[in-house]
Amino acid sequence: MVLEHIREENKGTFKAFIDGILAGKMTYSQAGENKFIIDHTEVDKQFSGKGVGNRLVIEAVTFARESQQKIVPLCPFARSVFEKTPEIRDVLF
Repeated sequence: MVLEHIREENKGTFKAFIDGILAGKMTYSQAGENKFIIDHTEVDKQFSGKGVGNRLVIEAVTFARESQQKIVPLCPFARSVFEKTPEIRDVLF
């Protein structure tokens, strides 16, 4: 799986590719200097159950830690990953 992070002014997207095919993406919006909101996670049906969504959330967590930000997971999927994974809650707003 290859992950890509695209940042624009106040928004960003994490994309996951498997064998060159877009397997999933997660979008976020900046909410001030020190936090961002994960608003949507989407995984292509053919890659369902392969951990794509989880990898996208973990990539966002890594980005948050590196940039010293917190995450507001409005997306139900991202919120469920935070609920199930205590070790990533250090970046939870």
